[in-house]
Amino acid sequence: MEQNPSPEPRNNSRILLIVALFLVLLGINGVLYWMNRQKNAENQQLTTQVQEKDDQLKTQITEFEKLKADFERQSQEVQAMGLSNDSLEAKIASINADLLKLRSFKAGSFSIKEQQRFKQRAQNFEAQLRKKDDEIAQLKADNEALYTETTTLKERQNKLSDTITTIARTNQELSEKVAVASRLQAENIRVGVVNSRNKEKDDDDNEFKAKRVEKIKITFNLARNDVSPKETKQIMLRLIEPDGSALYNLSTGGGTFMIDGSEAFYTAKQDIVYDNSRQPVQFLYAKGAPYKTGLHTVELYEGGVMIGKTTFTLK
Repeated sequence: MEQNPSPEPRNNSRILLIVALFLVLLGINGVLYWMNRQKNAENQQLTTQVQEKDDQLKTQITEFEKLKADFERQSQEVQAMGLSNDSLEAKIASINADLLKLRSFKAGSFSIKEQQRFKQRAQNFEAQLRKKDDEIAQLKADNEALYTETTTLKERQNKLSDTITTIARTNQELSEKVAVASRLQAENIRVGVVNSRNKEKDDDDNEFKAKRVEKIKITFNLARNDVSPKETKQIMLRLIEPDGSALYNLSTGGGTFMIDGSEAFYTAKQDIVYDNSRQPVQFLYAKGAPYKTGLHTVELYEGGVMIGKTTFTLK
């Protein structure tokens, strides 16, 4: 009787096939695992690159915002000094345009080329900023020096003005003193009368009969005065009647003059050349009408200032 062939080779083939399939699956899984790791690595690298770009973008935006703030500060400082800030305003406008461009980049789109370009622009702006700060510092120093110089000059001018004012006041006071010192004085004033027969009469008491008076005769000396210049002096005579009115007649040489800023009548006047010799002066006045009885006053003036006074009585 024949025996059946052994099933061992068939079983071996099946085992080998299973092992081969397992190895193939294992290889496929290995490849898939490797590919997945590669993909994860690439994704991680891409994420890192995007994050780096975003960080660089934020840094650039922050840097340009700081530059803008600094240029605005410079603009205010220049304007405060009264200078034109047009160039700074142009830089601020340019930075605003750059900020608008930077903020328009989408996530991860800030390329290395753009990074380099904006970095270079920031460096240029930074250099211009430092240069302008140096210029402003120099302008402030110059202004401070100018202010100090101006203040010093003003103080000197004020002191000079004060000195000039003091000198002017001193000169004015001196002029006033000289004016007072140079005033003439009438001394030894005497009153006499002349009657219709041209006879003179004096009286120590200066009392005369009115009906016998034709003319009034006033004599005096001009006192010595070494301060008063030797020049022509105009002497005014006022004869004041008992009622207080001054005798005044244009036909007999009367007129008006100023006394302390007010207009007054004078009875007669004459010009003399003062020579500081106690020279005598005489007035002879004819009223041309009867004289009033009572106390009469004689006033003598030179330069609008009274230089002598006396009285006489007509009875």
